[in-house]
Amino acid sequence: MQGYLSHFLGNLDIVNSREVCKFLEVSRLSFVTEYGPKLKEDYVTVRHLPRIQMDDDRRCCPCSWSCCCNGNWQKVWAVLKPGFLALLQDPLDTKLLDIIVFDVLPTSDGNTEGRVLLARETKERNPLRFGFQLSSGSRTIRLRLRSNAKVKEWVAAINDAVLRPPEGWCYPHRYGSFAPPRGLIEDGSLVQWFVDGQAAFEAMASSIEEAKSEIFITDWWLCPELYLRRPFHVHRSSRLDALLEARAKQGVQIYILLYKEVAIALKINSVYSKRRLLNIHENVKVLRYPDHVSTGVYLWSHHEKIVIIDNQVCYIGGLDLCFGRYDNWEHKVGDSPPLIWPGKDYYNPRESEPNSWEDTMKDELDRAKYPRMPWHDVQCALWGPPCRDVARHFVQRWNYAKRNKAPNEQAIPLLMPQQHMVIPHYMGKSKEMSSENKQQDADPKNVKKLDSFASRSSCQDIPLLLPQEPDLLTLPSRNIEVNGLDTNHGPSDQPNRIGRNQHKSFRKTKVEHAIQDLQMNAFVDDLGSPPPSREAHFDVTSQQEPDKDWWETQERGDQVFSADEFGQVGPRTPCHCQVIRSVGQWSAGTSQTEESIHNAYISLIEKSEHFIYIENQFFISGLSGDDTIKNRVLDSLYRRIMRAEKEKKCFRVIIVIPLLPGFQGGIDDGGAASVRAIMHWQYRTICRGPNSILQKLYDIMGPKAHDYISFHGLRTYGRLYDGGPLVTNQIYVHSKLMIVDDRIALIGSANINDRSLLGSRDSEIGVLIEDKEFVTSHMNGRPWKAGKFSLSLRLSLWSEHLGLRPGEISLITDPVDDATYKEIWIANSKMNKMIYQDVFSCVPNDHIHSRYALRQSTAYWKDKIGHTTMDLGIAPEKLEAKGTDPMERLQSLRGRVVCFPLEFMEQENLRPFFGETEFYVAPQVFH
Repeated sequence: MQGYLSHFLGNLDIVNSREVCKFLEVSRLSFVTEYGPKLKEDYVTVRHLPRIQMDDDRRCCPCSWSCCCNGNWQKVWAVLKPGFLALLQDPLDTKLLDIIVFDVLPTSDGNTEGRVLLARETKERNPLRFGFQLSSGSRTIRLRLRSNAKVKEWVAAINDAVLRPPEGWCYPHRYGSFAPPRGLIEDGSLVQWFVDGQAAFEAMASSIEEAKSEIFITDWWLCPELYLRRPFHVHRSSRLDALLEARAKQGVQIYILLYKEVAIALKINSVYSKRRLLNIHENVKVLRYPDHVSTGVYLWSHHEKIVIIDNQVCYIGGLDLCFGRYDNWEHKVGDSPPLIWPGKDYYNPRESEPNSWEDTMKDELDRAKYPRMPWHDVQCALWGPPCRDVARHFVQRWNYAKRNKAPNEQAIPLLMPQQHMVIPHYMGKSKEMSSENKQQDADPKNVKKLDSFASRSSCQDIPLLLPQEPDLLTLPSRNIEVNGLDTNHGPSDQPNRIGRNQHKSFRKTKVEHAIQDLQMNAFVDDLGSPPPSREAHFDVTSQQEPDKDWWETQERGDQVFSADEFGQVGPRTPCHCQVIRSVGQWSAGTSQTEESIHNAYISLIEKSEHFIYIENQFFISGLSGDDTIKNRVLDSLYRRIMRAEKEKKCFRVIIVIPLLPGFQGGIDDGGAASVRAIMHWQYRTICRGPNSILQKLYDIMGPKAHDYISFHGLRTYGRLYDGGPLVTNQIYVHSKLMIVDDRIALIGSANINDRSLLGSRDSEIGVLIEDKEFVTSHMNGRPWKAGKFSLSLRLSLWSEHLGLRPGEISLITDPVDDATYKEIWIANSKMNKMIYQDVFSCVPNDHIHSRYALRQSTAYWKDKIGHTTMDLGIAPEKLEAKGTDPMERLQSLRGRVVCFPLEFMEQENLRPFFGETEFYVAPQVFH
């Protein structure tokens, strides 16, 4: 029998026939391992697809009676994988007709067992017909088969596939997320942080240059002319459109999903971006969503910032690939003549948003008069299963946008999500295929346009039933070195760290499932108590100079940053990771609104032990009983502080937000009602009225409230050009970050407001990172096992904000101790605020309590100094009080942190009033 089968399968003409494929239930997708194990396949009939031209031998049945086969029904090939059901024209085709990506269903379907079911049998009017329906997200499709037995097989197979741990895509995981916790085993889950745009953009550029298969990008704002490396005139090839063009010409498929803005409200001009991107190459596909007329969605936006390369590495956080985001720890306010920020990339949204896009290299602002607004942000990179979870989210959004915006456009394909722990297609090639591809790479004319998964499918001359033997596997060994991988190269360049014998079948035994479930339960229930076996053996507090392998010479691949750039890139670290998001029916086509980011914030705050550090673009939240603001981040902070007060324990909350909203217009301008409205909601959250946290804490404990929670911003200064005026501007805090107890970090795109956190409004993506490698540190004066990822990120941020030198980092390793919190953080913040007010009289400040006072101050300083900047901020030649040089006073600054101006405009009602356009806009837009 073995000899017969070997001879039979050796005949390619026979083995690649549709009859054999049908008999053995195999297709081109069967053994493409990146989509998961082979489950069930067969011909089914559906009626929701456009009419397919078929040969007579592929009709749904041999007869031609119309009563047997309704004209709307047609036969297609169905392929069941753990994460989706794909429909193809036949087993040999590579083009997707449709795909149902499995998503979270309601927790109970109403039956006696309370079990979630994705597929259900249906009763047909004709007793000779047998069918079932498949529901996922907001979609339901009907399928038919030839017998009731086959229907039962398919229903059981689908429901078993989607409920199988650890993925189980159809039931919610921790925090209600669509994605399970990763990194419970050595599955290759790695993370790395980047502070500010220079470090993050450099890493993204390197990854894009190494792309071999496909690139996914989605942004709130995307500028094709953005340079990812600077100085821009030295790095012409690093412009985003040039990078994408180079990869597209090599056959890389590029999918870009843009937010389609309401043009009268925003000037990000996604139409222009789409046209420029589509002109790059035919392998670049672009969709804009939502369509406002058909969806009726005008108030909410797609706010994620995602770049995914080959399903191997992804970047998420606060950074859009757009103008104004490139920056580093220097946060310069000027660039004249232009070396770093060309044209409209010299950006200050407080002064002016770009009004034209014909020439992006033409300045929007006069560099001799207006400072740029420095930009502070945090981004992280994910490798392994968390990366594929983010890619799954992108695929879900792309397919939903495709069905709504371009259902019949053949150039826009549907996408398939990859599966956990899989092999990228380019690592499983035979020698013949590799040599063939080398020839194609040498001659770009030979590169053919690829369909949605043709690049990952078997070639025509390779039997479907004989899958190729992969050369390498992506599952890392258990003794993988943390910083040993190269960011600039794929796993295929690390053969010494990856072994063939580590591959395991996807068909795990019941025992393996039980072990995984046990591990997951322990992970979910106990967020603390680090395992001692993962401790790293160095003490960051006992060294005058930080460990060079970890701090001063941080690795990003084989590149080592110089001393001038230290602290911008973190160590690549194995961690527990879980992808979380905010999505709903309008944004991703889900049947359930997911607010797992909101849930994670609340849970982490409640379980925090010692301190919470938050950086966010907005801070708008509500206390219990507040019917206006729905998210409860503020209430969780309040309850956690009250618990600390009741237990007489030290607990700190430090929150860093922008000093002013980053929207155009002076505070007193008639067209700046949006700026004032956001200020109103933030002050309502922080310190004004019964729904504010500081007033509620003051009513209970008085000034002691500041021992528990404090609010800050960032500010810097410099000259517009050599010999030019001395100016200051806020550093715009755009990061969306929370660090808890130096062990847990939450990084993503979500702001702390209802728009980002409720799920039914803006769409967002984030990742919860829990350390599993620990270093010796201190917390509240006692030894503490701090996480390598979280601690290194906080120390990088604080050393920049506080102006510390590398040898002084040990001063801030204990964030709770009075020596750090009061004597360094609070003291520096207060001193810096006073110096900036004395030198620049800049806005906002605590001396201005009303719009009338603001008019007087603005008129006085503009007349005295003769400048026209929106928020003042230009120093006189001599200070009035002492007649000294402003630079002498500025030498006393320590870092960039300043106290948030809690008393600014406290006598004003900042809400839009009758007569202003914003008065007629739903208030939910601003919070």
